[in-house]
Amino acid sequence: MTAPEQPDVLPSDSPSAPAQTAPGAPTDPAAQLAAAKKEAADNYDRFLRTTADLENFRRRTVREKEELRQFAISRVLEDLLPALDNLALGLAATKQPGADLKALAGGVELVLGQLKGALAPHGLKEIIPAVGQSFDPHQHESLSHQPSADVPAEHVLNVVRPGYSLNGRLLRPASVVLSGGPAKEEKKH
Repeated sequence: MTAPEQPDVLPSDSPSAPAQTAPGAPTDPAAQLAAAKKEAADNYDRFLRTTADLENFRRRTVREKEELRQFAISRVLEDLLPALDNLALGLAATKQPGADLKALAGGVELVLGQLKGALAPHGLKEIIPAVGQSFDPHQHESLSHQPSADVPAEHVLNVVRPGYSLNGRLLRPASVVLSGGPAKEEKKH
């Protein structure tokens, strides 16, 4: 017995294969072409609309970011306005005849405290190292060394200017004078 002959099978992508059409699709090539052109036009229209939407979104985002940048500091400035008012009052008081220097100094201290109090809720932290604290190059800036019998070498001897950090990020290191240790006596020749 011989095996029955298998009919030739044409692959579906073969040019001589019958066209596979979706149910309800036109079978006429001209109608198929028209439907494909309509679908392409619809897709192109959707592409243009999506591109325009994306461009509008980009512009809106840039505008909102710029507005945020411009007005983000407004809360901080609103908190600083009372301190500015008090500084102006203090300056006016210095120009009065017979101004009391102790009272003016006390007023300046109050305004300084008010400024610090207004900035602290916004994340500003003052860095004032204690005398004798070890030098931290990440938060301190050494201006010089001075001999000291009381403070160990490479420890803070004096704070010249406080430092500041904003939400954990260093804005300005504290300027300090470091101890060089006990003074060394010069040998006489």
